[in-house]
Amino acid sequence: MPYQGFSIIDFHIHFPLGWNMGRAAKRDPQADYARQRRARWRLEWDFPEPEEIPSPEEVADRWAGEVDRHGLDRVVVVTGGDNDILARLVSRHPGKLLGMAHHSLERPDAAAELARALGELGLRGYKVIGTGLGVSLDDPALQPVWRLLEERSAPLLIHFGFLGLGGGHTANQDPLTIAGVARRHPGLPIIIPHFGSGYWEELLRLCWACPNVMVDTSGSNQWVRWLPYRLDLEDLFRKAYETIGPRRLLFGTDSSWFPRGFVFRYLQEQMRACRLIGMPDQAIQDIFGGNAARLLDLPWPPQGGECSAAPARGG
Repeated sequence: MPYQGFSIIDFHIHFPLGWNMGRAAKRDPQADYARQRRARWRLEWDFPEPEEIPSPEEVADRWAGEVDRHGLDRVVVVTGGDNDILARLVSRHPGKLLGMAHHSLERPDAAAELARALGELGLRGYKVIGTGLGVSLDDPALQPVWRLLEERSAPLLIHFGFLGLGGGHTANQDPLTIAGVARRHPGLPIIIPHFGSGYWEELLRLCWACPNVMVDTSGSNQWVRWLPYRLDLEDLFRKAYETIGPRRLLFGTDSSWFPRGFVFRYLQEQMRACRLIGMPDQAIQDIFGGNAARLLDLPWPPQGGECSAAPARGG
């Protein structure tokens, strides 16, 4: 059954293919520090250790099972090995799983590969790790990528801010580094995950300047503990609701490995935050499913589903 009567789309999960989940043999102070923080984070949230899954196909099948078990409409897989692997896996369960291209933006054929992924492979957007890119997002060489996404109205999900659970400081951490791209391509939907992951003020400034920028709510958002002022999930939702409004927020969990699977607690906590600040049902449905359906041009409300409020269409 739909959670609290809402149709839920998780806009941000990963297939843990090619991950070492912190168990790599590499030993250096930064890697050790990240492993220690990951172990502490799992204890804080009482998350189990990841298990090995025999095949990529089983990963996809188990995720389809999570969609059914938790009454979700569908999930959007933002990484999963490579474009060909992910396209093959989500095609096993087309009514439950959608995928995004996630090849390197620094590839000389990045635009051509994106065209293939969005066309031949049927992927629905482009996931990029902005943090650590060795190229400026304003580099003219990247213009074909931005133009293609804008022409296809395909969303760009681009990570800024803190990476993982500790260690390192890299280039392009500030979401404002994509302001030029956002202004030059107003028809390109740009989604910044994890409430900016440590760059909340900068993300709000970017959203003020560029109405095509949206915010993804995914993850534990434990980065709030590393800011010099008090901030919690309720604060994040309240400020986002007051400023950019519910039509520019997208629910996600950042779920990935098993046996954890879909992190139902994240859904509960985010829904609770929205309830505590008094959001109406229409706004809640937009955030937790309607906005994703609009971005990805999905049927809405889902066929046979229950939905407390259908999202308005358009800008």
